[in-house]
Amino acid sequence: MSDSILSVDDLRVSFKTDDGIVRAVRGVSFDVRRGETIGLVGESGSGKSVTNLAVMGLIPKPPGTIDGGSAMYDGRDLLSMGDRELQSVRGKKIAMIFQDPMTALNPLMTVEQQMTEVTRMHMGLNKKEARLRAAEMLEMVGISSPAKRLRDYPHQFSGGMRQRVMIAMALSCEPDILIADEPTTALDVTIQAQILDLLADLQKRRGTSIILITHDLGVVAGVCHRVMVMYAGRVVEKSDVHPLFESPQHPYTIGLLESLPRIDQSKGGELQAIPGQPPDLAHIPDGCSFRPRCPFSIDKCVQQDPLLTEVGPDRLAACLVDVETAERKAVEVES
Repeated sequence: MSDSILSVDDLRVSFKTDDGIVRAVRGVSFDVRRGETIGLVGESGSGKSVTNLAVMGLIPKPPGTIDGGSAMYDGRDLLSMGDRELQSVRGKKIAMIFQDPMTALNPLMTVEQQMTEVTRMHMGLNKKEARLRAAEMLEMVGISSPAKRLRDYPHQFSGGMRQRVMIAMALSCEPDILIADEPTTALDVTIQAQILDLLADLQKRRGTSIILITHDLGVVAGVCHRVMVMYAGRVVEKSDVHPLFESPQHPYTIGLLESLPRIDQSKGGELQAIPGQPPDLAHIPDGCSFRPRCPFSIDKCVQQDPLLTEVGPDRLAACLVDVETAERKAVEVES
């Protein structure tokens, strides 16, 4: 795609464990367009974070290995870069907000030390310039008295403020791509809304592309342009955000949407849970990985592993069943 800033093709990542080889990412491909937000959704263990850690060159080796694929940025393959070349991109051109700011931030270093290290390395700022830049970024993300707070340690900030520090640090070098891994996890709804508004505002002002990793489809509906649904290390559905919510084309996506609370739901109504558990990625069964949990499975789902196929304009799904027809039949049976 001509307007893509990042193109990932057939990415495969595995980990060697005592139980065998865990195939955490199995042939994932996607493009990120300039200035858009793309959401990666799915249950824990679906491969969302590992996919992006691989793009960033942060897969621990061993036990992890990148078994194949490419991640093209600015005409270069991130997966084949050496450590020194990758360091020139990571943090400067592609930055990441990690899921838990308390563990991502060094508890033994002040916020100033951690923020200025990035800008001095990538932007060539001296100590004074780097400190001014850090204070400016903290102010931009809504932290009051930024010059004073730079001297504080991470434990002196609340969870929401630590997340803002992570965002400020990630945006300090004005990256082209921001990977946000569960940026609102464990935050109350007020702070969550503030963080999402902040990301949207920064994207509007700077034209940053955002990859938002989350299990919260409510967040996706509010901020994303396109969505990728991942299950068992693979992408099972790709779509623009509005069509996905209006007519999901994969049973797993349907299950995720049905598990969300709704305003129009009757009082006392039960949420619909997806039965069963995700498969063991060290012992993946034959056929469709979602088959044991799928209400629409058919005989050929046992033998055939479905590939992503076009199901509409700019829409792909990996399913052997006509979901819309299957849903109609289910409704007729119930009635």
